[in-house]
Amino acid sequence: MTIFEPKYLFTILLLITIVVITFATQKYTRSTVNFYVAGRSFGWVMNGSAIAGDYLSAATFLGLAGLTFAFGYDGIFYTFCFSAGLTLLTVFVAGPLRRFGAYTVPDFLAQRFHSKRARLVAVIVVLAISGFYAAPQILGAAAILKMFFGTTYSFGVIFTIVVMVFYVGVGGMKGTTINQALEIWIRFGAFIILFAIAIAAGHNYGKIMDVLVSFKGAVPDTAQVVGKAVMHDGSKWEWTGGYLFKTLPSTISILFGLIFGTLGLPHILLRFYTNPSAKEARYSGLFAIGIASAFFILALYLGTVGRAVFVEGGLAPHIVKNFATGGTNMVIPTLAEALGGKWLLGIVVAGAFAAVFSNLSGLFIASTGALGHDIYSHFINPNATEKQKVAAARWSAVICGVFYGILGLLVEKAAIGHLVGLAFNVAASTFAPIFVLGIWWRGMTEKGAIAGLLVGLLSSLYFIFLPDLVPAAIRYPVPGLFTVPLGFLSVYVVSKLDGMVPADVNEFMTKIHSREAV
Repeated sequence: MTIFEPKYLFTILLLITIVVITFATQKYTRSTVNFYVAGRSFGWVMNGSAIAGDYLSAATFLGLAGLTFAFGYDGIFYTFCFSAGLTLLTVFVAGPLRRFGAYTVPDFLAQRFHSKRARLVAVIVVLAISGFYAAPQILGAAAILKMFFGTTYSFGVIFTIVVMVFYVGVGGMKGTTINQALEIWIRFGAFIILFAIAIAAGHNYGKIMDVLVSFKGAVPDTAQVVGKAVMHDGSKWEWTGGYLFKTLPSTISILFGLIFGTLGLPHILLRFYTNPSAKEARYSGLFAIGIASAFFILALYLGTVGRAVFVEGGLAPHIVKNFATGGTNMVIPTLAEALGGKWLLGIVVAGAFAAVFSNLSGLFIASTGALGHDIYSHFINPNATEKQKVAAARWSAVICGVFYGILGLLVEKAAIGHLVGLAFNVAASTFAPIFVLGIWWRGMTEKGAIAGLLVGLLSSLYFIFLPDLVPAAIRYPVPGLFTVPLGFLSVYVVSKLDGMVPADVNEFMTKIHSREAV
């Protein structure tokens, strides 16, 4: 084994590129405005690419294709929800948020209500959402290292965390944005190459459907090692879907969680702070929508190809085993090896790491801002110098690394797609009501905002961690049908009962809805 083997080579080249970009942008991290929002200097192409890189995580590169591989076209509904959520975010939130022009998500509540309490509660929610979202990204990276590089899962977690702490702590938002923009095109390129090879091999939709619809026997070869996620009996795999979305209420519940979740993801929201104007922020969102839509179509197709290749049989034993034991997480790299050998596997593995690094860096920036900017600069040392603030940001990256590393070790057996769905649900039930109502309704009060955050967070945690206490009839994969309306209602009802609307609410609304450039 040498570093020139394809499965090592492309990942090593990716890491070298990250290191070079990170060191090259280090000089732009000497002030808070540069460390957290890159001096608000990125145009819509660069920032739109970075938003797509931030948004299209391991859940899309690995998870959506895996869901389609395991359960059929239920994966298509996930992609619809993600695209719809990104569209609503661009239309209703991007422009006003850029005109607001702060550093972090908690800044919005703190300045909207002149409240330290609101800032503190928002920090807790940022860390909760980021933790839920970071865990599956770390799982994806560690699983790839374990399956294709022969490392232990624990080593994979530690390696990923070390790279991320360096990535964010040294490069700040400037380095993170450039790396994210590069990494989305690496992933997209890997998908395009895999798609082209699959088509060249004759895997058009007609052939794929013939294989899947006619197949009624047990999955061939090593079917006994297939986990619960992948059906033993091919007849149970429905290309029309029906595993995750069995009933209309369950479908609506997932729709609520995923669509509104996009409006509340802190690492996506803060990306709009980096544009020079509200117009550029909207264009960034539109560009990201275009990239994401194409990406989702390819993910669904490749997941279906993976299922067809798997049930046809005739594969090398280790590939069959990787399909089976990889379940819903490792379909794309396994398919790459099945269709294109070690070279294509190397390209796709590098793409998978690009997905993990890109999304994790955004989560690190969001959490680092919550600790370094919102906690340190506003509670611990309000009179801190710029140098002290930047140092606090870098130490916050280390603290976040330890926190995320522990979470990554705890989720080894989980499905990436499902974990991300839960992160979206927490975001949908907390920050989505705050930003939608905070931007478009003058009547929201400090107490209403805090109530919405706490009710949304606690109700989501209840449904996620105490499922046995939830009636079986409403035990949905994503509990958005209940938690999202609770979040919105809590904000509205408590605000109405409170009535203490900030005195400067009209000035605030004029600022964020003005058509003038910032």
